[in-house]
Amino acid sequence: MKSRLLIASLALSAAGLVGIVAHEGYTDGAVIPVPGDVPTIGFGSTRRPDGSPVQIGDRTTPPQALSRALADVRQFEGALRQCVTVPLHQHEYDAYIGLAYNIGSGAFCGSTLVRKLNAGDYAGACDEILRWRRFQGRDCSAPENARICGGLWVRRQGEHRQCMGDAA
Repeated sequence: MKSRLLIASLALSAAGLVGIVAHEGYTDGAVIPVPGDVPTIGFGSTRRPDGSPVQIGDRTTPPQALSRALADVRQFEGALRQCVTVPLHQHEYDAYIGLAYNIGSGAFCGSTLVRKLNAGDYAGACDEILRWRRFQGRDCSAPENARICGGLWVRRQGEHRQCMGDAA
């Protein structure tokens, strides 16, 4: 396996971006994806290009949405460069950017995952992805919650496999 690279030399791969937008899905109008969530638009963006929050009634096009998603990714990359101090494989980096895109950079950078990662516990950090399986107090890995939030659990399992280098 190739050596890990300094995080400053990494950028989200094309496959990583495709994974994010596929998980997020596309909406041309602002929606509240699940009750209690904030409005999102395009590929899960919660902010307009000017940085203000997305509002119900906002509209976008696929090219605008992809541009916004890329801008969001760049912000998450900047945050990860501040909190992750160890080198990573590309597949680990892509998995962590995907997770941060979903949970936010503050939650990511303040997590046990980052503490384990920075301590050199790469496998333990990847395993922490599976702990991010709750939504509105529900354990999304539980079969009885599959209809409500099972997609989140599927996403976390995929991010975990990717992080471990087994994205197949």
